[in-house]
Amino acid sequence: MITNPEIQSVKQRFGIIGNSPLLNHAIQVAMQAAPTDMTVLITGESGSGKESFSKIIHSLSLRKHGKFIAINCGAIPEGTIDSELFGHEKGSFTGAHEARKGYFEVTDGGSIFLDEIGELPLGTQSRLLRVLENGEFIKVGSSKVLKTNVRVITATNVKLLKAVEKGKFREDLYYRLNTVPIFVPPLRERGEDMVLLFRKFTSDFSEKYHVKPITLDPEAQAVLMRYSFPGNIRQLKNIAEQISLLEQERDVDPQTLAKYIPADNSRLPMTLPSMSKNSDSSDFSERDLLYKVLFDMKKDMNDLKKLVLETYQNGGLSQNIIQKHQSLFEDLDGGFSSKESTESGSSYVPLVLDSQKSNSSTNDEYEDDVIEDIIHEEDDNSLSLEKKEKEMILRALRKHNNKRKYAANDLGISERTLYRKIKQYEIDQ
Repeated sequence: MITNPEIQSVKQRFGIIGNSPLLNHAIQVAMQAAPTDMTVLITGESGSGKESFSKIIHSLSLRKHGKFIAINCGAIPEGTIDSELFGHEKGSFTGAHEARKGYFEVTDGGSIFLDEIGELPLGTQSRLLRVLENGEFIKVGSSKVLKTNVRVITATNVKLLKAVEKGKFREDLYYRLNTVPIFVPPLRERGEDMVLLFRKFTSDFSEKYHVKPITLDPEAQAVLMRYSFPGNIRQLKNIAEQISLLEQERDVDPQTLAKYIPADNSRLPMTLPSMSKNSDSSDFSERDLLYKVLFDMKKDMNDLKKLVLETYQNGGLSQNIIQKHQSLFEDLDGGFSSKESTESGSSYVPLVLDSQKSNSSTNDEYEDDVIEDIIHEEDDNSLSLEKKEKEMILRALRKHNNKRKYAANDLGISERTLYRKIKQYEIDQ
């Protein structure tokens, strides 16, 4: 069983700062896997320090005297990655003026670290699987099978199982790589490690720039620990360097620190959990909005049918009927005045629109015309999705005093989509 002093010794040797339980567990797993030849898959967010764990595994293994090469698979073009990993023969493709050894041949007897393994093309994945299964590979442009004895350590910042589901990563290769999984925690889950790392970085930069080290007061430390650090250790190091170089006052308070920390990213518009990385969030939100519009249209049509039925059953558009269905007439251009209707004292008040005031031969004929106009106008509104959509947005903005965040929540869309719709419909706020 690996003891805590042994873990601390490894931290000191490889310059790892922090005492987080999650960090200590990851180091412990790496130390246990190191003496074996099992493949290791290191997962974690970008900038969390995955490469350090590959060095721990190689340095504590039986291959420590062999070569160690770290390769970023995402940085090598798809057309040349097979040549880089497995080598090529002279004349095998344009520009291949001489034969070249690949990384798997060069590191025979050592370890190879493949970072961003999820970026490998499917063809290269097949070649890698053969190396892992049999230790065999073929150079580009050759038919001769070569042998290699290499320990493979991989890392990724994406969820490979989702890539498997989408057909972008081989399932058999995933399970072959994931023999020993190691999870490197993001900085936001490491608690006080943020302060320890910040202190280490500012100390290093004070020596580099020949300045007095930066210190954080307790309130500033609390601000630092509350930030989510999406860029993890790289982002923290960048902030530490900026403060060390630019600040004249070396005792930093929360207000000074806040100048170097970006606005809280939790306040940015969020994508829906059900959306994949490659999905179009705006299309998804518009579809939700369209469904909402259609449901509202159906409700309005049902209310209109009830109005027409009650009108004929009661022999006219009485005051009670109008008040009962007042919401149907709120957005008509001429509108109606319930105040004027009440003052007239009449039990029968025809709905007279400003644009429809004319002389009629009889009340019955006028009534039929008004009802027909209402039906036609409501149908026009219902059939115009854009007009209905604009109307809903206007209502939501008025309801929330033009506060887009709350209006977007009420409409069931993202704030970004709402902003685009406001520009599309030229809505003045």
